[in-house]
Amino acid sequence: MIAVLAADAAILGFARALRAAGVDASAERLHSFLRAVDVLGPGMRADLYWAGRLTLCGSRDDLERYERVFAAYFGSGRSSGRPGRAAPPPRLRLVVRDTPPGSRTTAEGERQVPPTAALASSTEVLRHRDVAGLDAAERAHLRRLLAAFALPGQARRTARRRPARRGDVDPHRTVREMLRRGGEPARLRRHDRAERPRRVVLLVDVSGSMAPYADALLRFAHAAARGHRTEVFTIGTRLTRVTRELSHRDPDLAMAAVAAAVPDWRGGTRLGELLREFLNRWGQRGMARGAVVVLLSDGWERGDPELLAAQMRRLHRLAHRVIWANPRKARPGYAPLAAGMAAALPSVDAFVEGHSLAALERLAAVVRGAPAEEAAPRGKGAERA
Repeated sequence: MIAVLAADAAILGFARALRAAGVDASAERLHSFLRAVDVLGPGMRADLYWAGRLTLCGSRDDLERYERVFAAYFGSGRSSGRPGRAAPPPRLRLVVRDTPPGSRTTAEGERQVPPTAALASSTEVLRHRDVAGLDAAERAHLRRLLAAFALPGQARRTARRRPARRGDVDPHRTVREMLRRGGEPARLRRHDRAERPRRVVLLVDVSGSMAPYADALLRFAHAAARGHRTEVFTIGTRLTRVTRELSHRDPDLAMAAVAAAVPDWRGGTRLGELLREFLNRWGQRGMARGAVVVLLSDGWERGDPELLAAQMRRLHRLAHRVIWANPRKARPGYAPLAAGMAAALPSVDAFVEGHSLAALERLAAVVRGAPAEEAAPRGKGAERA
């Protein structure tokens, strides 16, 4: 029984990873996926692959994301396919319905976890591990999972109109339709305001205190930078814009380009001064205006905390939402007592963890507009325009 629960938890973890990658794996689709897996059994990779592909993907854009997440979560193999290649053909096989396919029974009658589910279970455990404590093999697996992330900003309504089934009557399209019919009555054409994701700005701390987490956070930023409205900066003793370096599709090439461009690896932290430089040079001119700004830092500040507090208030007035992800927040007994963190927190809308893959998945959900587990005292959230 415990083995079956572990397999189910691993499959649910796979669905959460798909959501973090931008696939709309709704509760209804997830229910259909679980029913399909229950019928087929999770023992064969091809069955699991097709069950998820046919139930969890709702559009053509979801297919590539599904391929990446499946390969990262269940390991590379013929059944998972490769991005850009055709999916594997289904294979027919003879099964005995008395025993669920792909499972074995012990002498005591307990169902064992099939190999595919066992691999997913190890990935599910990895999702909650602190990045600082991973070995080389686990870090390599984590990098494959981070490569499948997506980070669209919270949707906002624009002034542009688009055809819709519901909404205000579009007089121009309605009249054109009537003229096309020779003046005969026609169905009313309607339109509604279009939506587009807000810009996302990531400020990644690469100082010495953040060294155990810097690589994972930058790879998270690399996955986010695939969006057209994402900007990435590194902060330490200098402010460096690395959006262009992260534009490489290959994560390793992108990390090499960032390493060559950033001169202040593992140095000190001057959050207040660098945030002021960001606002003066980019933010005030429009990059931060109405955007979702995410700071990934432990909040250790060598400069004046009052300067950081003043600049955070300034950022708070410009941005739609300010989110702070702190990897040290997950440690037992943590309290935001560091001078920099204490000074910045009153101007933060959402204060979340950033130490593990699961924490980064929650961060991605908060960026998309989901409520955070813990908000700052002065949080304004989605009420701001």
